[in-house]
Amino acid sequence: MELYNTLALLLVLAALFGYVNHRFLRLPGTIGLMVLALVSSLLALGLGKLGVEWVLTASRLVRGIDFHAALMQVMLSFLLFAGSLHVDVRTLGKEGLAVGAMATVGTLLSTALVGTAFYYLLPLFGLPTAFIHCLLFGSLISPTDPIAVLGILKQARIDPRLEIRIVGESLFNDGIAVVVFVSLLQIAQFGTGQATPAVIGELFLREAVGGLGLGAAAGYATYRALRSIDNYQVEVLITLALVMGGTALATALHTSGPLAMVVAGLIVGDRGRKLGMSDKTREYLDKFWELLDEILNAVLFVLIGLEMLILDISRTTVLVGAVAIGIVLVARWASVGLPLVLLKRVYPFNRHTLRVLSWGGLRGGISVALALSLPETMPRDLLVGVTYVVVIFSIVVQGLTIGPLVRKLGLSPGEAPADPTPEIH
Repeated sequence: MELYNTLALLLVLAALFGYVNHRFLRLPGTIGLMVLALVSSLLALGLGKLGVEWVLTASRLVRGIDFHAALMQVMLSFLLFAGSLHVDVRTLGKEGLAVGAMATVGTLLSTALVGTAFYYLLPLFGLPTAFIHCLLFGSLISPTDPIAVLGILKQARIDPRLEIRIVGESLFNDGIAVVVFVSLLQIAQFGTGQATPAVIGELFLREAVGGLGLGAAAGYATYRALRSIDNYQVEVLITLALVMGGTALATALHTSGPLAMVVAGLIVGDRGRKLGMSDKTREYLDKFWELLDEILNAVLFVLIGLEMLILDISRTTVLVGAVAIGIVLVARWASVGLPLVLLKRVYPFNRHTLRVLSWGGLRGGISVALALSLPETMPRDLLVGVTYVVVIFSIVVQGLTIGPLVRKLGLSPGEAPADPTPEIH
């Protein structure tokens, strides 16, 4: 019954906040939900100090939610599959080298830059922290969140080629981030002897390569099944079974379920939708996954806001987080710019493109989930608090301004840039 009450609380609040946002605030859906949840949490914190019973009950329900498990093991696969269904595979293929470089080299470079800067920053606030723990923060805050990116870019009217770079990187860099995070966590807990190059290489092959292979096999098998029948109820059910069964199998094989679902979604969205479905099936499939995507997104961002009820964020943590925002943005600019400069002969770009790629790299639930998975033996409260500050800024400020920035720079289709800059070759 406790689980039912928790789910009921999240869905009721998601529906209520969604109504208020649509009726009055009219912010982008995910941002509006999180802002309302944050404001409600702050008000609830004040009422909780006065001993209001229903607030204490709500806090207890939120405290009982394992955010890391809920997102990383359940919700993420559904959201990534739904997001990748409508990605243009041909365009993604043309941008594949740039996307791959940003997802790998960019994530590693950002981890190193953020971790090093954080190591020298914290002593200034009287919070000296081990370098390995600073690198852990760098690894969990560096990957861009595909859920936040997909939800917000839908309304930004960005140039399709630029959009595919941002979305493609976000869909794939979580595999790299998980390998880096887990490797650094092993070093922090057990020492370098437990995280040798051989162990890290095996982990990468199993998580990333294994996830890609499993997704390709599951996606192709699903495409063949969809092609052999014409019954929209069964076909929608098959795609639902793909996500749930594929995620369970990935967990059993210790491979990356999210990466598997991205690849499976790309295959089903491309070959399945074009060659394996009737128009009626395609319509029902799109509506089903769009609705499920919206519901899960709403619950996720409400949950991110409600986490404020149980987090202990001090004034010092907020100050460190404010400085960390600048560090993360600079690291993002460098980690995106370097791969693009190295590939400029193949993928020419201009300064406007780099600005949007840097500013559009939103952090979200994945960073929060990884931070919450840290053990209590580490400076967990500090890292979780700083992560939360960066994520809130990223989703609210960057999310609200990415659309105006795109329009100002003339990167929406049919618009001329306000300040033309030559492409960098």
